[in-house]
Amino acid sequence: MKRFYKEVGVCDLPEGYGVTLDGKPIKTPGRVNIAVPTRALAEGIADEWLAQETEVKPPTMPLMQLSATVIDHLPANRAMVEAALVRFAETDMVCYRADNTEPAELLALQEALWDPLLAWLRDRHGVRLLTTAGILPITQPRAAIATLAGVVAGMDIWRLGAFQAAAAPSTSFVIALALVEGRIDADQAFAAAELDAGFEIDRWGEDALATARRVSVAFDLTAARRFRDLAEA
Repeated sequence: MKRFYKEVGVCDLPEGYGVTLDGKPIKTPGRVNIAVPTRALAEGIADEWLAQETEVKPPTMPLMQLSATVIDHLPANRAMVEAALVRFAETDMVCYRADNTEPAELLALQEALWDPLLAWLRDRHGVRLLTTAGILPITQPRAAIATLAGVVAGMDIWRLGAFQAAAAPSTSFVIALALVEGRIDADQAFAAAELDAGFEIDRWGEDALATARRVSVAFDLTAARRFRDLAEA
């Protein structure tokens, strides 16, 4: 749609901090005021609206989109969202390593990038996830999954929104949790999430579809971390 406003501002609302277009608070698709927990996040959303030129392009406004998702969907669908996120832990990619049919260099790279994250998970949350060679599924200990479910349940909706936004592109509970808890930054999360794909690209090259997908993953992880940082500033 065309840009229909001239001025963008930040305002105080009973529910938090809002963003205004020509003096009117903006709303979510569900017709609820955008009200976020920190002025920093509201200013970030305002900057996204300011950056729109003649056309308003929602895909270029991740803070706005994530905030609307949190407000419109997370409170009503929290149980379903939590269950979906915990399923990432049950089949976490960082637990599936190269077998003896794969180059030894790939296994060494997986150990270098993924083992520190599993060690952090153990030290930070007391959770030990099992690893295996190959793609045959393994069953993670029930106590470990229950503990991680408790970690997710303890998140406020803003961190949960950031976590959900990181888990989807990374396809990893561990990587997403490390990102939103500050153990790694977005670049490190991307390197860990795209380790196998990056290894194959280094060997065989990259096509246009793979490039577009990787750009999308990097964008989403960066947005998730920035959203978390601003929501907790």
